[in-house]
Amino acid sequence: MKKDYIIRLETEKEYEETENLEREAFWNVYRPGALEHYVLHLYRNAEGFIKDLDLVIETDGKIVGHVMYADSYIETETGKVKVATFGPYGVLPEYKGKGYGGALLRKSMEMAQARGIRCLCITGRYELYKHFGFVLGKTVGITYKDDPEADYFLVKELESGFFGKVKGTYTDPETYFVDEKEAEEFDKKFPPRQKLKLTGQLV
Repeated sequence: MKKDYIIRLETEKEYEETENLEREAFWNVYRPGALEHYVLHLYRNAEGFIKDLDLVIETDGKIVGHVMYADSYIETETGKVKVATFGPYGVLPEYKGKGYGGALLRKSMEMAQARGIRCLCITGRYELYKHFGFVLGKTVGITYKDDPEADYFLVKELESGFFGKVKGTYTDPETYFVDEKEAEEFDKKFPPRQKLKLTGQLV
């Protein structure tokens, strides 16, 4: 794709806009409605939020994608090893499939590596993220606490040789788990949308 975009830090005045973007990106995808915009909202002031990896991609003066990163940990036999995770990571539906999401993710991972982050751990679709260098965690000795055999727990080393040195168990940061009633109340500040139960949803 031609470079008709800029990638930059999100500003505080754009918080509501990016929350709505994440809502649009995830609405009825994994569940009826969405929680991702509320997760993002809570993370603004949460411990572990990596402010200098809170990024947007903009084209024609419009924000079309967003990603945030957070500190996370792998529990090993000798203690915790600090790594990072990302998400919510979303693109407006009408801009999906045009390369904006890939450009944003690649740039953000370059920035994460430059920041000294050694490894990324996420839950997601392997068929998508393998194109960005992710592998199944269980194949390199890093397992997901809630589901050690998970085919959706993915890892990417940013420090060469990390997988050979670190083995252990990963747990999602607590801020990713939200109260659904509180999320429902938060959602009322956005335009009404219909929640639908669709084939392929996880919940």
